[in-house]
Amino acid sequence: MARKERKAEKLQFQTTSRSGSEFRTWFRGEHTNALPHNHQFFRPGAIEKYVLKGWAPEEPFIDVNTQVTAFGSCFAANISNWLSKRNYNVLNKAADAGRAYVVACGEGMVNSFVILQQFEWAWEGKDFGQELWHGYDATAYGQDPEVQAQTKAMFDETDVFILTFGLSEIWYDEPTGNVFWRTIPKDAYDPERHKFRVSTVEENKANMRRIYDLIRKHRPDAKIIFTLSPIPLQATFRDNSCMTSNAVSKGVLRVAIDELYRELKDEGVLHYWPSYELITDAFGQPYKDDRRHPKDEVLDFIMLLFERTWCLDSEMDEADQLRGFVIAGAAAGLFPSVLKRICESKKTFRLQRFLEREQIADDPRVEKALRGLLGMLVEAWSSEAAEHETGDETAA
Repeated sequence: MARKERKAEKLQFQTTSRSGSEFRTWFRGEHTNALPHNHQFFRPGAIEKYVLKGWAPEEPFIDVNTQVTAFGSCFAANISNWLSKRNYNVLNKAADAGRAYVVACGEGMVNSFVILQQFEWAWEGKDFGQELWHGYDATAYGQDPEVQAQTKAMFDETDVFILTFGLSEIWYDEPTGNVFWRTIPKDAYDPERHKFRVSTVEENKANMRRIYDLIRKHRPDAKIIFTLSPIPLQATFRDNSCMTSNAVSKGVLRVAIDELYRELKDEGVLHYWPSYELITDAFGQPYKDDRRHPKDEVLDFIMLLFERTWCLDSEMDEADQLRGFVIAGAAAGLFPSVLKRICESKKTFRLQRFLEREQIADDPRVEKALRGLLGMLVEAWSSEAAEHETGDETAA
């Protein structure tokens, strides 16, 4: 009797079939955002839908008067250079930036510990009691009061902090627990005290929270954009492959950023820019031959997209974004390589001739999507050329 009762209590799972009229799908939750197929990803607006969704601000908040400071991993230098060339006010690119270490070695600050050190030193006057920071030639950077004052002045004027975190592998001084910028200079290395380890999600999240709190304390009106560098480890100090260590290194930081963002997003101060996902997921073969640095065309597109997303005064339009996407996609192997040259030269007749081909892609759905995207470029370039001709006639 007991066995029959237990059998009757069993849950009855759905037994309908996909072909039947009674078929129902699984419950998909309040928000369901699916991974796109290529034929979906090649449509206009796909980047915004499949990568930027949930991360773009309600309105851009960087204009030519906004004072921006960007440092951290070397990807921050790309953001600084791009915005500076576009005449945005990047403080760490200014002529009077002085000897601040966030300028002199900004792209060498690759972990959350050393980024935090600069804020604690500049704003709180923290003394670390030993030489932790070294330039690329292993020259020691001391806690110079003049440099501290220059760094503080820069931070005090900053309206938007863009901080790029690069890795979670760290070298540290065992007696003090202090973390170094990078490995130890060879002539100073002491195996009895200088140790290596992989930092944890909890440690990195705590560092990021402390950075956030310091900025809120000293620059309460400033905005903060965290990014994760897509540049992989050049080498690991773990006894396993670099590729697998890199996955862990990036994963630790990405989880830390995401957990902190979810806790603080309602305050409207902390933002995340998905440079890591754009480079690693949005393009097929985004890296150069060294398998570390993104191809220039892919990088340019990410910077263009950043500008359109965050900058009020951007003159980039949808056609510029589509053109940049095609160039980057061709460089990364997503599209026929000839499209890179056609779009770089911006020749309408060459693009029209390309579209006269019988087949562009193997998959019919990708073929249709790509033809639609390129057709939009033809229309945009044709309209632009017509406007120029009208303008020339009016001037004459």
